[in-house]
Amino acid sequence: MTSALNTNERERLQAQNTELATLAGGLAHEIRNPLSTIRMNLELLAEDLEEEDSARARRMMDRIGKLQGECLSLEDVLNEFLQFAKAGQLDLHECSLNDEVDTFLAFLTRQAEEQGVELRPHLDANLPPVKIDRALIRQVLSNLARNALQAMSDGGTLEFLTMAQDNGIALQVIDTGEGMDSKTVSKMFQAFYSTRSGGSGLGLPTVRRIIEAHGGTIACESEPGRGTRFTILLPTTVAS
Repeated sequence: MTSALNTNERERLQAQNTELATLAGGLAHEIRNPLSTIRMNLELLAEDLEEEDSARARRMMDRIGKLQGECLSLEDVLNEFLQFAKAGQLDLHECSLNDEVDTFLAFLTRQAEEQGVELRPHLDANLPPVKIDRALIRQVLSNLARNALQAMSDGGTLEFLTMAQDNGIALQVIDTGEGMDSKTVSKMFQAFYSTRSGGSGLGLPTVRRIIEAHGGTIACESEPGRGTRFTILLPTTVAS
């Protein structure tokens, strides 16, 4: 039976998550309106310059193209920030974590094959059910898989393991990629920290928020040249 302290803590976190999601939605609205105006006017400027064939017009078109690219990048960051802010709002359903992993791997198979990455699932057949937000758990799997594939540009192996543990379920995602040093591992869950050019630095922080909102934990083990292992622990369903 869940303690009163744990219940109060969950309620406090839920209230914080709701407030953050509300603030993020308002911020997104305030940013998107002027951003849309900027993009529309850049398109109009580009149309005006299409009929001109001069060095000056070509320079202006090049600058407009760069500004349009920056607008798209800002839109991507905004969308990822909204995902980060809403990660703590759960729509829980009792289901099999194995089923969610199987469904995700069917989706991932083609991309992995094209990149020369072998997928290896090892799923515990006796896994108890869990209460999870299925869409958010798929987002967790997607973010972890994307990072793993980026780390294995020359191919490799990506394993997904599930196993029952005391009062919970463990999910491990293990790759044979380039790995990370201790500094990167210590900062990887910090918002906006990224070692990749163009990365928002919100993917792994979003993963952590989702797992913690489920009452779980996530940890990472990695070494340069020796791959990376993420371990997620989720509580099992408790009968009322």
